[in-house]
Amino acid sequence: MPIGYVASTALLTWCTFFGVVAPRRPRLLANLSFWFGMVLNEVPIIGILAVLASTALAEGQGDLETTGSKVTAVIALATIPFMAVAAWRGLRAGGVVARAVDEGLGTGWRSRVTEPQRRRDWPRLLLLRRVSRYLDVKRVANLSYGEAGRRNLLDVYHRRDTPPNAPVLIYFHGGHFTSGGKSREARPLLYRLARQGWVCISANYRLRPETDFPGHQIDAKKAMAWAREHASEYGADASKLFLAGSSAGSNMAAMCALTPNDPQYQPGFESADTSVTAAICLYGFYGYFFGTEPDVPPSSNQPYAYLNPAAPPFFIAHGTKDALATVEGARCFVDRLRRVTGSPVVYAELPGAQHAFDLFHSARTEAVVDGVEGFASWVLATSGRAPDPAL
Repeated sequence: MPIGYVASTALLTWCTFFGVVAPRRPRLLANLSFWFGMVLNEVPIIGILAVLASTALAEGQGDLETTGSKVTAVIALATIPFMAVAAWRGLRAGGVVARAVDEGLGTGWRSRVTEPQRRRDWPRLLLLRRVSRYLDVKRVANLSYGEAGRRNLLDVYHRRDTPPNAPVLIYFHGGHFTSGGKSREARPLLYRLARQGWVCISANYRLRPETDFPGHQIDAKKAMAWAREHASEYGADASKLFLAGSSAGSNMAAMCALTPNDPQYQPGFESADTSVTAAICLYGFYGYFFGTEPDVPPSSNQPYAYLNPAAPPFFIAHGTKDALATVEGARCFVDRLRRVTGSPVVYAELPGAQHAFDLFHSARTEAVVDGVEGFASWVLATSGRAPDPAL
C-alpha cells in the first residue's frame, strides 16, 4: 500500500467533507468544519490539483496495482465533484451579491454612481496567491490612537496620490474578542478601496482578559475619534466615515453605527463626533444563535439593544455554512433592523461560505468587495437623501 498516497487522500477527504458538507451542529462538528474545511471551501482548486497530482504520481510510480490502492484512488477522485461544488458556490457569490445590492438599494442605483472598470486576477483568486502590496498604495503602520500599547495601534492605507476629501473606512478585525490583529482579514477590501482613493484604517483593540465589554467598544470609538482628528493629514474628509468589521469586529462596527456620540462609550472624549456614514458587517455575531428569536430584552453588549430609526445604511454579508456565527442570527438581525430603520439594508447571504472567508483573496471575497464598493459609492452619492422607492 502506498502509505503517503493513502494518508494524503484521507486528509483531503476529511477536509472536503468539512468544507463542502460543513455540519454546523453539534458544536464539535461546527468547530471541525471551520478549522478543517475553511481553506478547501474557499479555494477548492488547490484540493482538486492536489488530488490529480498525487494520483498521477502514485500511478507513475506503480503504486496503484493493489486492490487497496485502487480503492484509495477511487475515493480520491470521488472528492473532485464535491470540491467542484465548493468552487461553483464561490463563483455564484458574484450574482448573489449583485442581486442583494439591487434589492437593498433599488435596481436603478447604478445610475447614481460611476462604477470603476474591474479586471479579475483569476490566478490569484483560484490559487490562493497572497494579496499584493500594490505600489500605488502606502501603508503607514503602528500609529497610536490610545494608551493601551500595541492593542491601541492602527495602520493607515492610502494611495500615494490620494485625492483630496477622500472618504474614510475604519476596519476592526475578528477573533472572538480574545485574539486577532489588524493585519489579518479583509486585506482585499482595504487595498481595493485604498486604490480607489479611500483612506482605510485597520485598528487593533484591547482583548479579553485585558478588558471586556464595553472596553472593546470604547477602543473602537477612540479609533473613530483619532480618524476625525488626523485623517485630513492623509487627504481624507473624516465627515465621510464608514465602519467595517469581520466576526467580532462586525459586532463592534454595528454597535458603533447604532450608538453615535453615546457618552457611555466615550469616557473622557465625550465631545468627539462618532457618527457613522454607513456600516459594513461581514459574518458577524449579533446576539443570537441557531433558531433563537429575540423575545427577551437583549443585553447591552448586543447590537439588538440599540436598533433605532436613525440607523445608518448597512451592508451585511454572511455565509450559509458559517459554523461559528450562525446565518440564522444574521437573518434575524437584518429582519429586525429593516423593521425599524428607513435607511437601506443590503444583505448578501453567500451560498456555502464559511466563517472568515475574507482571510483569502478568493472569488467569493472579490464578489463581496465588489458589492461593498458599489454600496459605498451609492451611499456617498446619495448622502443626506432618502432612497427613492421607485428605483
